[in-house]
Amino acid sequence: MRSPLGRALGLGSAKRGVEHWWAQRVTAVALIPLSLWFVAALLQQMGGDLTGVQHWLGRPVPAILMVLFLITTFYHAALGLEVVIEDYVHTELVKLGLVLFVRFAAVALAVAGIFAVLRMAFKT
Repeated sequence: MRSPLGRALGLGSAKRGVEHWWAQRVTAVALIPLSLWFVAALLQQMGGDLTGVQHWLGRPVPAILMVLFLITTFYHAALGLEVVIEDYVHTELVKLGLVLFVRFAAVALAVAGIFAVLRMAFKT
């Protein structure tokens, strides 16, 4: 026979939940102005050609903002998907595999996007 406290010991906080929560909130707040900028930039570039986009991304501010947008977007998405996986996948091995896949995919896609931006930025 164990008391409720005895049953709960060792099952408490993993000391990681608050950091995850804060990271999700901070990236969400950062994505507000970055997303507004991104939509405005897309509207501005509509109807343009590749040379115009390369010239635009060749300037420092748009290139830096695009890289920040990519990093923030993929990090925020990975955090959110990790929470969904942890909440709805109950098999530990599958959960671990999915979390690792999501993290790897987020890093790979962010690196690919940053590479594309840098390649276009330095092509001009």
